[in-house]
Amino acid sequence: MKVLDINLNLLEQGIRKNLLDDVLFFKKEHILSEELKDRIPTTNEIFIGKDIWEMCITAILEGENILLIGQKASGKNVLADNICQLFGRPQWNTSFHVNTDSASLIGADTFIENEVKLRRGSVYECGTNGGFGIFDEINMAKNDAMVVLHSALDYRKVIDVPGYDKIHLHRATRFIGTMNYDYAGTKDLNEALVSRFMTIQIPQIRKETLQKILNMNFPDANTDLLTQFVGVFMDLQEKAINSEISTKSVDLRGIIACLKTIRRGLKPLNAINMGIVGKTFDQYEKEIVMDVVRTRIPVTWDSSDIFPKI
Repeated sequence: MKVLDINLNLLEQGIRKNLLDDVLFFKKEHILSEELKDRIPTTNEIFIGKDIWEMCITAILEGENILLIGQKASGKNVLADNICQLFGRPQWNTSFHVNTDSASLIGADTFIENEVKLRRGSVYECGTNGGFGIFDEINMAKNDAMVVLHSALDYRKVIDVPGYDKIHLHRATRFIGTMNYDYAGTKDLNEALVSRFMTIQIPQIRKETLQKILNMNFPDANTDLLTQFVGVFMDLQEKAINSEISTKSVDLRGIIACLKTIRRGLKPLNAINMGIVGKTFDQYEKEIVMDVVRTRIPVTWDSSDIFPKI
């Protein structure tokens, strides 16, 4: 599959050309070795939002780390991948949970060829190779796990590993955190950690934006009927905002996955059952979600209605 030209897409969104020229200079200044190029994300899903993009790009160019804050399905992870792709930097991803500790971030002693050596963690590898480190759901981590990163995230740009040499971060290294307050197990970040990031609030996805995303991902689909899938998502998002349902079925990945299976030949209603309705396990809530779906997706629709060339 041909990968979309992210620079061209950003120009179409209205991003200033001189800003993208600065990104190109950054890439030329920090040449990447061939063996790390397979760590650069490639995707056809591109975040849409001129102001958000310009905030991210300017912060990264000025050597800052950024924290993306937003509700579910607002595009935080897509944006994080896009940033790595735009800057041409290898990505190291750390998904935080309650058992994440400093050893999993920096490394721990292990036996290699009958010697005790440091098994490098994701942050160590990212810092020494000039990568972009993604801290996914950073507010699920224990505070004591993040304290060890304070010197890496501020002006010092170092990691002090007990028993080993002090690590100076590569000049191209940046860290991108993502967080969502709605998930179980999340908590407020401590002030010392937040101060080391430029925070960017990602707004909830709008109808026009979602339509552009689906049109971009499915150019072979019937545009008028794609609008009904947009409507399903927006209706569910509104019900979640009004606390009528949880956010489980408000799933942009699910909508896109539905359309992929429909393009493969699956009936639209069966695809929606898998990708959206099945995300909630409460029977009462499932009936509400199904009612929303039925108002938009008729049971008589077939895959060829959505994708006429099938």
